Amino acid sequence: MNTDTPTSPTEAESPASSTSVAHLHRNWVWRMIQIFMQTLLVPLLRYRAEGLERYPADTGALLLINHQSYLDPMLVGLPLRRPVSFLARDSLFRVPVIGWILKKTYVMPINRERAGTASIRTAISRMQEGYLVGVFPEGTRTESGEIGDLKPGFIALIRRVDQPIIPVGISGAYRAMPRGSLLIRPARVAVYVGEPLDPACVAELRQRGREAEFVEYVHKQLELAHQAAQDMLS
Repeated sequence: MNTDTPTSPTEAESPASSTSVAHLHRNWVWRMIQIFMQTLLVPLLRYRAEGLERYPADTGALLLINHQSYLDPMLVGLPLRRPVSFLARDSLFRVPVIGWILKKTYVMPINRERAGTASIRTAISRMQEGYLVGVFPEGTRTESGEIGDLKPGFIALIRRVDQPIIPVGISGAYRAMPRGSLLIRPARVAVYVGEPLDPACVAELRQRGREAEFVEYVHKQLELAHQAAQDMLS
C-alpha cells in the first residue's frame, strides 16, 4: 500500500493533484490559516498524514471524515495545495468572526437534521468544479475519540455524487482540543486518507429503502480509516 508520511505538510500533496486542478486557488484567508497551522501547530501536534495519493488528481471528491474537534477541517486541508470546501451546520455561520471565516474559506451551510436541496446542489457543483468537499457524518464532535452514530442526512448527498467518495480518519485531535475547550493542547495527531468507497457497492446501497445499510457501510469504512490513523500514533 502506498502512503505518504510527510516531513513537511507543504510538500505532502501528490504533485499530480496540484497541476490537474490548478484552477482552484486558495484565497488569502485559507492560505493564512494554513500557514499558521503549518508554522505553529504542526510541531505542537506532531502532525502526520498518510494516503494523500488517494485524492483524485483531476476531479473533485466527497470526503467523509470522523469528527473529533474544531481543528478537523484545518487538519484535513493542512497538507493540500487545493482548497477543501466543507459542509458545516448552519448555526455556526451566525457566530461572530467564526461565521466570517467560514464564508471566506469555501464552507457551505447545512442543517444537521436534514440536507437542504440548496446545500446539496452547491456541494455537487463544487465537486464538479474539482473541489474536494468535506462532510462530518457524525454531525457533532466526539468526546471519547470513538466514532459515534452517523446522521442519516448525508445519504441525500451521497445519492447524487458521481465523484469518488473517500473516508478520512482523524486520531488524536479530540485530545488536542476537547469538546468544551477553546485552547489547543500538545498532542499527537494523525490523518489517514482511506481507499475510496467501492462504486459498485455505493450504486447498490444508494437505492431507496437501503438507507440503514448504507449508513452502516459508511460507518465501517470510517472505522477502518480511523483505526489506521490510530495505528500511525502507536
